[in-house]
Amino acid sequence: MDLSSTLAGLGLGLSLIVAIGAQNVFVLRQGIRREHVFAVAAVCAMSDAVLILAGVSGIGAVLTAVPWLVDVVRWAGAAFLAGYAVLAAKRAIRPSGATLGAGASTAAPSDGTPDGAAPSAAGPAATTSAAGTLTAAPARPTHETDTAARTTLLATLGTCLALTWLNPHVYLDTVFLLGSVANGHGEGRWWFALGAALGSVLWFFGLAYGARLLGRVLSTPRAWRILDGVIAVVMLALAVSLVLPR
Repeated sequence: MDLSSTLAGLGLGLSLIVAIGAQNVFVLRQGIRREHVFAVAAVCAMSDAVLILAGVSGIGAVLTAVPWLVDVVRWAGAAFLAGYAVLAAKRAIRPSGATLGAGASTAAPSDGTPDGAAPSAAGPAATTSAAGTLTAAPARPTHETDTAARTTLLATLGTCLALTWLNPHVYLDTVFLLGSVANGHGEGRWWFALGAALGSVLWFFGLAYGARLLGRVLSTPRAWRILDGVIAVVMLALAVSLVLPR
């Protein structure tokens, strides 16, 4: 094992991937929502591994011979990011009401209903006023009960793959740059590739599962509107940056 090449690949891989981008924003949002977290992190890490192997094996030279292919990916990626920004903006303007419900209790409600009694017509939780009138308590929305706001696994992975493979920067950074540096390590280039792929695994799974620590901060619809608003701005800015002349 070439430890120096592996550590060099790990360091360069992390330095290229730890940045605010469409893919990282999407992974962060899925982690906060606790929705298909493992699948999203796995797809991102495996996609990076494929791109790293492509760069080390010399695919970058092939792409250099067909520069129009990068332009196609650039415009397709810009269109996709713009569309995603519009969807995030719509969620910010008209929220679905889904929250993480981080502070919601999972214990049975202590509303004085005897065991085995039928639920009250007033709703899942009810209180009795001083005058003896039974009034319904407002339900606390959670991401578990708001099924309409959840996205299917197939749709989520489709978005994840599009954000990854329609991003021209991923080819410039991972295939061209990382591949070129890896080939400079000679026989240790595959250990370099292993280190870079390990960096992707550590980053995406750390980001996806670490994001749930923000659950209590984003436990209200207003917080989610702010988050979606930020996502819309970031995605739109990235889309514009792809088509601006260099």
